[in-house]
Amino acid sequence: MIGWLRGRLAAKQPPALVVDVNGVGYECEAPMSTFYTLPETGAEVVLRTHLVVREDAHILYAFGSEDERRLFRSLLKVSGVGPKIALGILSGISVNDFMLCIEAQDPDPLVRVPGVGRKTAERVLIDMRDRVKELAAGAPSAPARLGSAQQEAFSALVALGYKPAEVVRLLKGAGDEQSTVEELIRRALKAAAG
Repeated sequence: MIGWLRGRLAAKQPPALVVDVNGVGYECEAPMSTFYTLPETGAEVVLRTHLVVREDAHILYAFGSEDERRLFRSLLKVSGVGPKIALGILSGISVNDFMLCIEAQDPDPLVRVPGVGRKTAERVLIDMRDRVKELAAGAPSAPARLGSAQQEAFSALVALGYKPAEVVRLLKGAGDEQSTVEELIRRALKAAAG
């Protein structure tokens, strides 16, 4: 299997790109999240890859980060989700937003992705609920990235009935590292009310 490519970016036209590695051009498909981070054509690039072998083709998928590749591989394990849908999900929602979507069990952000219907989104939510922990091992979920006071405030607000994705949004503007738990909760509740 090809784990990564390092070479010169020879061509890019979403969703396809070509990486010239010592005179060999590797054709890859990549999500839009990767395209947004690519340098100009002709510059050196390092991409993580995943090779899908089908009866009629070998397709190399390229990712700008290990988190994207890890999520892509997890999505492929969901019944009814193939590489095309997984690539679409990664193009339509960031890894962090996907993690929040799973934690909140909210299908709406997934349904907005072209090619993903409500049934597929609900299946992804159910199947990925248990896999979020293994994904979080390499890419911590939002609450783990918060400071200790913010983590306590997060837990308190979730206990009050707020969805995790909403709590993360509320806490972003609630204070800094020096704020107390009480200040964070008060500011977050004020933001939610206003």
